[in-house]
Amino acid sequence: MSISVIEQARIQAQVLVPLVKALQTELGEARANALVRKALGELYRRHGEAFWRAKNESHLGTAVASAFKTYARDDALDYDVIEQSQDAFEIKVTRCKYAEFYKALDEPELGFLLVCTADFATADGFGGDVKLTRTQTIMQGASHCDFRYARKEPG
Repeated sequence: MSISVIEQARIQAQVLVPLVKALQTELGEARANALVRKALGELYRRHGEAFWRAKNESHLGTAVASAFKTYARDDALDYDVIEQSQDAFEIKVTRCKYAEFYKALDEPELGFLLVCTADFATADGFGGDVKLTRTQTIMQGASHCDFRYARKEPG
């Protein structure tokens, strides 16, 4: 059986949290965070590409719903689907174990950097015609996360 994404995040945090904190001390927070975003962004973009190729699905809502089921495994997320169609997928995440984990570490800012920013890079991997919009996250103290994946208008 494969390891869930929430368990992967917990394991990765054991190495990444002290590493990022050391980088922040040496390089300054802004420079270190930019470096981490760039390095991890490329990794997550490639994950998004591989997922999209494996799904081979033209229905955006079906493909992204499948991705969220993967991220929600082991009761990691509670969410409501707002819209699921050929060209859109919108959800409201109301409980997030990723945020709970990083808040328990007293590191929600690092949780946002290491977990939440991956969402945009992964969406970039879904292809140039897919855009993710998110205005708030539980990790940053909001009551919920709002995700809207949509096909970009041609032009």
